This record gives sequence, C-alpha cells and structure tokens, in this order.
Amino acid sequence: MSRIGRKPIEIPAGVTVRQEGEMVIVNGPKGTLTEKIHPRMTLQLEQGKALVTRPTDEKQDRALHGLTRTLLNNMVHGVTNGYEKRLEIEGVGYKAEKQGKRLVLNLGYSHPIYFEETGDITYEVPSATVILVKGPSKQMVGQLSAQIRGKRPPEPYLGKGIRYAGEKIRRKAGKAGK
Repeated sequence: MSRIGRKPIEIPAGVTVRQEGEMVIVNGPKGTLTEKIHPRMTLQLEQGKALVTRPTDEKQDRALHGLTRTLLNNMVHGVTNGYEKRLEIEGVGYKAEKQGKRLVLNLGYSHPIYFEETGDITYEVPSATVILVKGPSKQMVGQLSAQIRGKRPPEPYLGKGIRYAGEKIRRKAGKAGK
C-alpha cells in the first residue's frame, strides 16, 4: 500500500472540504480550490480528517492513490497558508516593478514585458531585483513563476537573467585567450 496515500489529511479549523461527484472543493481563508479526482479513488471525510482509498492493488490504482492524496493535501495547505515562489533578477539594467495589478519587467529587450495578476495569484516586488509570486494553488504559482523565468532564463556565461531563489547556475568558461 502507498505510504503517502494511506496517510490521512489533517483539515484545520476554518477549512471545509466537500465532494460533489468527481469534484473536490476546498474552501479556506486564502480562497477556494477545486480539483477533479479520478473516479476510481474514493474520498472519506471524517471530523477534521480526509482519507483517500483505492479499490484494488493494481499498478495504476497505486499510482493514483498517492497522487490524489498529495493533490488534496496541497489544496488544503494552499487555502490555509498559501504558496510562494521567490525569483531573483541579475543583470545590469534588469529590473521589475509593480504598477497596480501589473508586473512590469525590463529585461534588456526593446520593450517591457507585462504580467497581469490572475485570480488569486498576486505579485510582490520588495526590491527591483526580487519578485514574489503568491497564491493558494501550488500548480498556478509554479506555472506563472516558470513563465516569468522563461522570459529571460539565466545564461551560463555571465549568469544574467531570472532565476529561482537558491538555484545554482552552472557557469561555463569563456573563450580561452591565446
């Protein structure tokens, strides 16, 4: 049996989890998230806990068991605490700023790049070289962070570009002089 799948999900106070057919809806202080679970997985809701069970011990059911439990746990964590990704900008003249609900990036191109806040996802710019992407959905926070990073990924020679906080960039040596 899956070690992750069989662990119950603790539901904190102020969070409600309900199932409507194949859809699971999680409400909390940070927002509402919905996810469609596989029809073979069943969700048992008890007082303060949720348990995901599987019908058989087949390979596909074992894989879906841990996945379903992890997705639901991420939803509960997201509506209580939220998720955050920190991006760092490095390079001369590269900067970020926030104008209303819009993130403006100047990354050495002839034009600025704009990202609008969508749904529950928000951007914060504590300094010109740091961007914080925050929201209740782990998937959306990661996706938008990857899209921002993709506008100018770090290059291996000078290390200029947008990187995740703590990301190590493998540097290459330049041309060898004669």
